[in-house]
Amino acid sequence: MNPWRDQVRLEGGNVALLPLETAHAESIAEVSGDGRLWELFYTRVPAPGDVKSWLETALAEKAAGRAMPFVVETEGRIVGATRYLRMNEAYRRLEIGATFYAKSVQRSAVNTQCKLLLLSHAFEVMGCNVVQIRTDWLNHASQRAIERLGAKRDGVLRNHQIAADGRLRDIACYSIISGEWAGVKQNLEFLLSRHREPAPE
Repeated sequence: MNPWRDQVRLEGGNVALLPLETAHAESIAEVSGDGRLWELFYTRVPAPGDVKSWLETALAEKAAGRAMPFVVETEGRIVGATRYLRMNEAYRRLEIGATFYAKSVQRSAVNTQCKLLLLSHAFEVMGCNVVQIRTDWLNHASQRAIERLGAKRDGVLRNHQIAADGRLRDIACYSIISGEWAGVKQNLEFLLSRHREPAPE
């Protein structure tokens, strides 16, 4: 098995990351509709009517060996999507991105558990030297979440992309390098333990 080519199912806590399939189209539309996520102009979440093309693009990237897309399942329900992308086996580098969650599970432990699963597999199985995470400069909530994980900001790529509405997007770039992984993992496990512990009376 080559972990850079053979996609796996990742499980931990009450979260499972399942390989994205065309059969997940309806679930992805439901996730997007939970909070009308596509209306956030600084994200790239598909509207319910755009899920088919979103799926086709994600699966084409997978077939080309550039991405591994997942759906996020918790308590038997699909609540989000995420993926490895911009994968480069030669340089042992990839990015975690194209991530979104139903509004009903945002600000829960789901994102922290997902990142622990993805980062553990990337560093401990795939042997990554660096994992990158990017977000729109205007997506301040995403930047706070990334920094909370323990990633460090590398910089901002100015006018790096053109959004669907024609806006020039600045992209905030973060990364975790292999030498930092032990500390980042400890931080993620600590954050998850805080979620699991009962609140003090």
